[in-house]
Amino acid sequence: MVKLDPSDGYATLINTFEVEPDEVVALTRILEDATETMRRMPGFISANLHVSRDRTRVVNYAQWVSGDDMQAMLRHPDAQPHLKAAADVAKSFEPVLYTLEFSSGA
Repeated sequence: MVKLDPSDGYATLINTFEVEPDEVVALTRILEDATETMRRMPGFISANLHVSRDRTRVVNYAQWVSGDDMQAMLRHPDAQPHLKAAADVAKSFEPVLYTLEFSSGA
């Protein structure tokens, strides 16, 4: 479950993939499978996938306890095949690590 509370200090990875519209399903399946692996790694909190309405971008919004936990995941041998598969399907990708500064809801 996504938890949006700036006081938690979680590391948020927002990875934007550019993809051909006919590859969206393949990429989201790869990322779903990746999440099943990564959710068992230390520090994992949540992951969510968003597909742009024009089907040219997929955004992975993932929360980790810390940036160190997220970096450890990137180096983990179990993550490597998933990362390569996603990179092979996407035209490009841009992973950026964020810190939540503010959150508001209804």
